[in-house]
Amino acid sequence: MSVPQLNDEHRGEEILAVFDTAFGELLAADPAAFRVKFRKMAASAFAFYRGTAALFYHDQDAEKRGGPYLDERTSRVWIHGDLHAENFGTYMDANGRLIFNVNDFDEAYVGPFTWDLKRLSASIALIGYAKALSDEQITELVRVYAGAYRERIHALSTGAKSDEVPPFTLDTAQGPLLDALRDARSLTRFGLLDSMTEIRDFERRFAAGGGSIELDAATRYKVLAAFDGYLETLPETSLARPDSYRVKDVVGRRGIGIGSAGLPSYNILLEGHSDALENDVVIYIKQAQTPAVSRHITDPEIRGYFQHEGHRTVISQRALQAHADPWLGWTELDGAGQLVAEVSPYAVDLDWGDIDDPEEIAGVVADLGRATATMHSAADDQSGESLVPFSTERAIDAAIAADEEGFAPLLVEFAHSYGARARADHQIFVDLFRNGRIPGL
Repeated sequence: MSVPQLNDEHRGEEILAVFDTAFGELLAADPAAFRVKFRKMAASAFAFYRGTAALFYHDQDAEKRGGPYLDERTSRVWIHGDLHAENFGTYMDANGRLIFNVNDFDEAYVGPFTWDLKRLSASIALIGYAKALSDEQITELVRVYAGAYRERIHALSTGAKSDEVPPFTLDTAQGPLLDALRDARSLTRFGLLDSMTEIRDFERRFAAGGGSIELDAATRYKVLAAFDGYLETLPETSLARPDSYRVKDVVGRRGIGIGSAGLPSYNILLEGHSDALENDVVIYIKQAQTPAVSRHITDPEIRGYFQHEGHRTVISQRALQAHADPWLGWTELDGAGQLVAEVSPYAVDLDWGDIDDPEEIAGVVADLGRATATMHSAADDQSGESLVPFSTERAIDAAIAADEEGFAPLLVEFAHSYGARARADHQIFVDLFRNGRIPGL
């Protein structure tokens, strides 16, 4: 892709138009939340990039009609949709194992597999630039990512099953990934509960403050009705102990991250797997958003596959992530699709703050390439969903094999060009924001 050469004024207008399409309704409903979101985005080019998936896909729009390595199959695989270098971290899977892998599936959809690779590669360039790495060093990092992805996809396509490729666990991870897993292991459910709740009259309840909002009776009733609908979306294996879902308390929440500004959210305190107070579970209900990539994929079969955005988010995560959160489900509230999942005590995001040595960065980037390939291969004819009824790893492997030599250079060129575009866009955005040019703020 060649980055469009626009002067700052024209590019500023383009950015504002994309923001209006992506955020307009939510911004009008809660401008304060977007002032917080935009201040976070103003902090760095990478933070801006994290918050502007809609702009990224606007710029990729021409490729929806084709592009290198894209054919009828590789143009419609399950993709993460917002794959950047900070959307990786730890989770406790349904088998009780701590896993390091891709996280945050709010933007997941079906589309060209190269969009995930390009978005991640540009994020590597932004991180490398922020750490004062040379263009040659950034080139090498993107080549490492491309090589690790290619190697893992090929291995999976030629006999290795997804469940036979060791995930990143306490036994197999190294370096910063292992550090994240060890940090996650040191966390406890009691520690999470202690930060959010208190014991009153021998029962656990949400504590006041800390972003909690007390609900009126009517809202509480609606949230509990939505919770009942959520229970119907859980797999039977999650419903082995019905008492686990006894509701103890409900609150509203504020202060959600960069990607979810203005979206209503609620926390529900549940009994959990035993009567012991330290085993209580907190789940959240959050209004799901329209994924940025969906505005550029017009296939009616894909659009019609999902009941609503909450259903899309959950089905996508279950397809892309082996042994996903057993509390993961969906529901509706006020006519809008909702995502439901556990507030996990074992979630630790990959922290790039102390990853500065080029060799260490390269090791992490290689692992992210392997994780990306494993994710893409999981969501296909073996995932239990009919939307992608073919082996994605074989389709991707064949597409890359047709032009092995061009694969890494494609990602390298894009990483440098779009990294530069994002840095320039960040400065344009900051000037728009600080000068009051963003409508509604």
